[in-house]
Amino acid sequence: MKKDLHPKNYRFVVFKDMSNGYSFLSRSTAESKEMVKWEDGNEYPVIKLEISNTSHPFYTGKNVLVDTAGRIDKFKKRYEKKTS
Repeated sequence: MKKDLHPKNYRFVVFKDMSNGYSFLSRSTAESKEMVKWEDGNEYPVIKLEISNTSHPFYTGKNVLVDTAGRIDKFKKRYEKKTS
């Protein structure tokens, strides 16, 4: 094993799924300027996620389209004429 391969600055970070509001506390080296108060009363940096295991169709079994910045609408509009 190479020495000093892994970072040493792990800290607790809150990850928040923006599609359904689910949050969880984990250790990470990811940087964030935003802070959030967690259930234990302490403040932690927060990393916002577009999708997590609580909203991903593979884990939920539901076929839900997550539209970010209107990409799905742009796709449908572009290929609408070709299918009709």
